[in-house]
Amino acid sequence: MASHFQETHFDRAKHVFHSPEFEEIIKDTIRFFNGTPVHKLPPPERFSGTGVYALYYIGKNVYYTSLYNQNRLAFAQPIYVGKAVPRGWRQSKNAAEGVSSNSELYNRLKDHTKSIDAAKNLLLEDFFCRFMILEGGDASLIATVEAALIRMFKPVWNSCLDGFGNHTPGAGRFNQAKSDWDVLHPGRNWAEKCTGMHNSKEDIVAQISKYLNND
Repeated sequence: MASHFQETHFDRAKHVFHSPEFEEIIKDTIRFFNGTPVHKLPPPERFSGTGVYALYYIGKNVYYTSLYNQNRLAFAQPIYVGKAVPRGWRQSKNAAEGVSSNSELYNRLKDHTKSIDAAKNLLLEDFFCRFMILEGGDASLIATVEAALIRMFKPVWNSCLDGFGNHTPGAGRFNQAKSDWDVLHPGRNWAEKCTGMHNSKEDIVAQISKYLNND
């Protein structure tokens, strides 16, 4: 049986795709995102849709003094960026349609509200959010826009302090370590059940200070 495979000299350039038009689309989505209204966390009413969001902190917690200075006059620097995709997204179910009849984005923000509210050294009133709904064919951009925003802003809870977006471990998995976020901001009941060896609070604080102050 004949093979269609043809062995040739490897040329990397033949495998590289580049689209200036796509880059401009991403820039356009980010411009739109940065112009969306800012709301208290959680938003004032339930809404349907999926998309991308950012959380902003304006409190005076000593760990995040630089964020307070950046955000006290305008919401300039998010503390966290995330996404909410349509149900069945990973299995490609309803992915093409970008179904938005459910409230995945709102629910994600509500989940974060609960995490922040449970933390013993954070105040929910110090947190705000902005978000962009992407539906229909535009829903395919959700992960790309999230990644672009993280690269642009490098939010501390994405890039330095791991664990904020974590969920309750499955049954029998509490032998894992508590996340750095839960060490620094204790309070989530399920995190307190984790028995693995975690990083010390002192090391985490030093890491955040170095990251936020560019030491």
